[in-house]
Amino acid sequence: MSNIKTLDLHGVKHADVDRLVENFVLLNNPPLKIITGHSDKMPKLVKEVLDRHDIKWERWENAVWKIL
Repeated sequence: MSNIKTLDLHGVKHADVDRLVENFVLLNNPPLKIITGHSDKMPKLVKEVLDRHDIKWERWENAVWKIL
């Protein structure tokens, strides 16, 4: 997975997640990787964006999401 374009959300404010994730998944071709960290709220925010755009994803480990 080292060649896969990655969005790392460590240190990102929750208010900025929607815009960042949306831009990342809509402007790049899969496969992609999103690192959410171990926050309880961050994965929920990421899932909302992915589901809103009917984007297929898999959750790897607790903090890593693969966009298919």
